[in-house]
Amino acid sequence: MVERVIAACDGAAKGNPGPAAWAYVIADGDGTPQRWRAGALGHNTNNVGELTALEQLLTATDPGAALEVRLDSTYTRDAVTKWLAAWKRNGWKTAAGKPVANRELIQRIDALLEGRDVTFVYVAAHQVNGDPLNAIADKAASDAARTQQDAGGTAADLPVPDPAPATAARSRRPAGSSSASSASTGTTGTSARKSSAGGSRTLAARFPGTCPCSRPYAKGDQITKVGSSWGHPQCAASQA
Repeated sequence: MVERVIAACDGAAKGNPGPAAWAYVIADGDGTPQRWRAGALGHNTNNVGELTALEQLLTATDPGAALEVRLDSTYTRDAVTKWLAAWKRNGWKTAAGKPVANRELIQRIDALLEGRDVTFVYVAAHQVNGDPLNAIADKAASDAARTQQDAGGTAADLPVPDPAPATAARSRRPAGSSSASSASTGTTGTSARKSSAGGSRTLAARFPGTCPCSRPYAKGDQITKVGSSWGHPQCAASQA
């Protein structure tokens, strides 16, 4: 029996339209990342990036394995689960009688889905304690869009997502709670605090990474902005 596969895919466009790219990360049945890939799309839209990411993911996975696809694009999800049947009945026209956008891409995805066991799971993007596979795919797509360079690898060299913004942490805090009470619970990644090293905001790292000083930090360690990257609070203080 072929093992169930969990994966995430994402697209990006810097300007929408603008420099665009796609990416996916494939995990095992427990959700542990195994391999990833990203590709540049030149000047394009975010929707093309999202659809291409799904097409590439379906091409790269065993059609005989049950597949769970995590994605943050409601457009891509709805295109293949809600609108596709009606578009085909209507001769690839929308309910308003207009040609379906990105028709060729969607047709290729439709062919790749034929006879497969695929489940689509929507996950919100850029959330504190959000879906880790989505965060990796988002980072890979964003980097490929920015550099316009294809990339890929294994679990040993996964893209390291940037920490979620502090505003996301505040928005997820229950009504009536305070940052002090959140900190007292010991929950990591749900609140930001000031670093005594230099007054900069620190966050609990969602993924391991490397500080600009070349020393690594672990998941859960407190990190802060060091130049244009993230690293140890003491390194930020030394640059102040």
